[in-house]
Parts: sequence; structure tokens; C-alpha cells
Amino acid sequence: MNIVVCVKYVPDAQSERSFEPDNTTERESVDGLLSELDEYAVEEALAIAEAGDAEVTVLTMGPEAAAAAVKKSLQMGAHKGIHINDEAIAGSDAVATSRVLAAAIDKIGGVDLVLTGLGSTDGTMSVVPAMLAERLGLPQVTFASELSVDGGTVRIRRDGDVASETVEASLPAVVSVTDQINEPRYPSFKGIMAAKKKPVETWSLADLGVDAGEVGLGAAWTTVVSIEQRPPRSQGEIVTDEGQGGAALAEFLTSRKFA
Repeated sequence: MNIVVCVKYVPDAQSERSFEPDNTTERESVDGLLSELDEYAVEEALAIAEAGDAEVTVLTMGPEAAAAAVKKSLQMGAHKGIHINDEAIAGSDAVATSRVLAAAIDKIGGVDLVLTGLGSTDGTMSVVPAMLAERLGLPQVTFASELSVDGGTVRIRRDGDVASETVEASLPAVVSVTDQINEPRYPSFKGIMAAKKKPVETWSLADLGVDAGEVGLGAAWTTVVSIEQRPPRSQGEIVTDEGQGGAALAEFLTSRKFA
């Protein structure tokens, strides 16, 4: 089985983030890392590979620093990596991202299963898996809290607010997983050392046959019009309970339409 996991290099969520003059996320001054939500997809791919005969390829797109996302995935146990690095990609939206990733998966060829995380921690749109499935002409099963592969079928459990669904699709397919599906492993010393010898290819848009005019900020279907800093949190009101605390709390909740 040939498994491709799409991963993303994102700004550390604990960092103080800001924006560029063109309203895109400023990434140079903050530390980046493999998106936490993508670690679950990598772990699930590794679990499938360890249970049978499968090869795991991690695929990312982004600037030079994005190679760190591939490196971490290889240290976890993935077999090889592909980094799409092209200046024209900067500012790409979900539509362009799915275009590039689909072209790369087509170039890899013979892919049985495409795994993604729930969403990226910087964009949090969660639409790329669906767009990717559409471009590849593959079935999609999303928000998997449990996943199994049996022959030519992938089966997932999707947990909702009031019920859990079992959904299955024939392979090849695109599957997105949630952070409930597993507990991602930490790279071991052995894994870190082994990753240094694993193959990593770097592709450009030209290698994929993608026109630079189809990607980047200029080709984005959506535009961020304005950005405002979140106002500082104001100090709450402290009520000293001298027998009237309950009444004061009820009055507060009523004034805020909570009761």
C-alpha cells in the first residue's frame, strides 16, 4: 500500500503572531513546526504501515523552512518525504493549495490512501481534504476518530454531537483524521538518526506542471480586507459575598441574557 500524508509547516501557536502589510500571516519572526493536527495523520499512517505492507510518504508545500515538517515526520517513522518549494506559492489560499498537492500526488502515482489532519492550526479552514478529493476524483471520508483498512476498503468512525457514524469508501481515497484518533509518538533517538538517511525530494511548480499564475496571493479566491488586534481582556467585577452574592450573580447573568 502506498500512503501519502499531507502535512503543513505552521507558526508555533504559542508565539506572538502578526501580519504582513498585505494581510498575510507573518512567518519569518516566529518559530515554526509541523502542525500538531497533522501529527495525528502521520501517526495513523505509521500504524497502518506497521500492521501490514505499506510505504508512507509525507508531502508538504512551503518555503525552505517547511522542510522541518518533513524532517519531523521522517523522525517519527515515515519512509520518505517530498517538499514543494517555489516562491510563487507564497500567499496561496486553500484552492491553490489543493491544486498543488493534487498535482504532486498525481506525480507520485499509484497512491492508495491520502491522509490529512483535521485542519491547519494557522488557517483552520478544514476544506483542503474535500478540495483535494474533488481534484483527484477520489472518494473522501472526513473527521475520522477511528480508521481501519480492509483490503480495498477504508472504514472510519465519525463522532458527532448526538451520534457516531460508520462511513466506508473504496480505495484509493482521501481521509482526514481528528485529534481523537490516536496519540502521536515522539521521535526516538533511533528514529532521529534513521531520518538522516531517508530520501527527500524537492519539487518546483514546473516539476508539477502547475502554472505560477494559478497559485500565490494574486490568484487567491478570498481576500483579507482588514485586521484588528484583539482588545485586551478587561478585569472582571469582584463581588464580595455578604449574603447577597447569589442575587448579584443572578443579576449579572440576567443582564448578559444567560438566564
